[in-house]
Amino acid sequence: MPITINRWVLTLICLPLVGQAQDKTEETRLDEISVTATREERASGDVPQAIAVVGKAELREKKLFNVKEALQEIPGVFVDSKNGGFDARLIIRGAGLKANYGIREIMVLRDGVPLTDPDSFSRLDFVDTQDIERIEVAKGPGNLFAAGSSGGAIQIFSKSVFDESANNLKLGLGAEGTQNYHLRYGKTFENQAVALTATHRRMDNDWRIWNQFDTTQISLKHGLLFGDGSLESEISYAEANMQLPGALDKTLYDRFVASGEQTATSEAWKHSGRYSKVLFLNSKYEIERGDFAFKPRIYYNTWYHDHPVTGLINESEDWVWNLGADLEGHWQHPGGSLVGGVTVRQERTPDARKYQYGQVKTTTSGGACVDSATATGRILATCSDSKGRLAEIDDATNLLTGVYLQESWRPLERWIVDIGMRYDVIDFTDDNRQLWKYDYAAGKYIPGEGVTHSEKTYRLPAPKLAVLYQLTDTLNLFGMIAQAGQVPSQSEFSNNPELEAPVSRNHEIGLKGRGKDWRLDASLYLNNVKKEIVTVNTGGINDFVNAGETERKGLELSGSVNLPEGFEVGGYYGYADYTYKSFSEPVAGANVDRAGNAVPFVPKNQYGLFLGWSSPAGWKARLSSNTWGEYWLDNANTEKYEGWDWVTNFSLSYARHGHSITFNADNMFDKHYAMEVKKDTAGKVTYAAAAPRTVMLTYRYDFK
Repeated sequence: MPITINRWVLTLICLPLVGQAQDKTEETRLDEISVTATREERASGDVPQAIAVVGKAELREKKLFNVKEALQEIPGVFVDSKNGGFDARLIIRGAGLKANYGIREIMVLRDGVPLTDPDSFSRLDFVDTQDIERIEVAKGPGNLFAAGSSGGAIQIFSKSVFDESANNLKLGLGAEGTQNYHLRYGKTFENQAVALTATHRRMDNDWRIWNQFDTTQISLKHGLLFGDGSLESEISYAEANMQLPGALDKTLYDRFVASGEQTATSEAWKHSGRYSKVLFLNSKYEIERGDFAFKPRIYYNTWYHDHPVTGLINESEDWVWNLGADLEGHWQHPGGSLVGGVTVRQERTPDARKYQYGQVKTTTSGGACVDSATATGRILATCSDSKGRLAEIDDATNLLTGVYLQESWRPLERWIVDIGMRYDVIDFTDDNRQLWKYDYAAGKYIPGEGVTHSEKTYRLPAPKLAVLYQLTDTLNLFGMIAQAGQVPSQSEFSNNPELEAPVSRNHEIGLKGRGKDWRLDASLYLNNVKKEIVTVNTGGINDFVNAGETERKGLELSGSVNLPEGFEVGGYYGYADYTYKSFSEPVAGANVDRAGNAVPFVPKNQYGLFLGWSSPAGWKARLSSNTWGEYWLDNANTEKYEGWDWVTNFSLSYARHGHSITFNADNMFDKHYAMEVKKDTAGKVTYAAAAPRTVMLTYRYDFK
């Protein structure tokens, strides 16, 4: 599908002008407010960048067990959960593709406070999804919040401590042992406010072995208003437990497709999981003096986890801690506004340990469980997630320091020009003592490499120039050139200390329409990434290497129209053409040229439709259906997965006098498909099963 920029731009401009015969002075429907791309409040239609805002009304109709439910209808954003809990695989325009677990290359924030570590890794196990007010997604480079992250930023806004209308009680029960209990109660006293939030979520996922999930979260917020400023603080604690089911070979996958149940895994590591405890504190202060506003934030989180994965069991013997501050200032001047600030953030991982699995079955054990310390032969299966002998001790520190500045200039009434820059410096230090390691070729534990010390500094400039022009009262045209550097994660750096930081440069033009009863967002982009870090999978182990250069071309469309009788219809489409411009992949000891091949796991076509309805009597309904097209499984482009089409979700709710009942049915027609398929350089293909139909009924009471 060739992309001709001039042809697409003319098409996108003409589409909404067809409906412009009506009086252009008509009042437009309320636009969502965005702050994530520019650090200042703007209507989303006035931001010269591709962004998406998922608002309060839409979120309320979802059960929101993870961020997948909120983000799965945004073009250019590929999100799914392999495990059904807080885990999410998230890719924005190719960024985050190589992450096996969690979110990488994408900055994730909550109320302006980074949830992303200095090494670009984000965990969502302590995010209370029941306390979300709205979510903003800013795609690609050119984001003042995105320190060391080239994929853009996702900001989660929780319910304000000053908002008593957010007080509610929620009780939910569903299939597959699904439970949800939530209470949020806050009170305002003159110039102060407090709010307590408590949530417990659980899924037994009876359709699949080893896939239970539960989380308990509690938070206390305090707010203080004084004169021309405010101070908001929060302390929260979360415990989260999630079993990670193994992948399937073709035989087991075919059984799942036929039955909708996963009764086994073809992987040897049958007891993977993530079990975590997180304490999180943050405080933000805002004060305005005339045309100047000062917004400092400080935050601290500390966490422990027990994380059995492929080959080894990870445990943070001492609690990991992450301490940071962001000092932000705004100046409103006659020609526009100036935003600037500094960021400092450090993560300390002391005495992180890895252990062998304690009991395993091998080719020489005759089907019996034996101690891994004395086992011989290839490991065929783990017997439990109990720890065996110590394999590795690691002590790591990473420090991020950054500065940012952006001028938003209004030279004429219809023009907005954003000129900005971030500059981040990330320092890594890693001390490792490897006693044992898992040999993927031999399938057993062998002596490790002893003591190693690594350190490296990455310097990441991120300039941006973006322009928006108001074509009509309801239609804005924008263009942007932006660059961002991508810091490698701690695990990538530890795997390959010679990694260089990728550089992503994005060129984009687009159109935003906000009419009385319609809205449109369209973007066309060309994003070249030099020194791209890619995953090289050789017989089950993932290594990380710089790929040379990739070229990412894409088109994104989304829109909706309000119809009579309370109906709304809309949809989205994303086209992605991502290829390697230069990349040599090691295969069986030799480098193989992959230049010209497509990047795997990125569907060329992604699209969906939705139909919503609401009535004055209190009824609401929403039907949505989504499709991922086919994609290549490997860098060699030898095999494709056909993807999945028209997976449909439905919700129906009724509200009266503060009481409401909501029925949710995800994957309503019970399609059995794989949400992820991979192929390694040895030719092994594995499948991760997607959840079959799940239903849930939720009662909610909003306190008056």
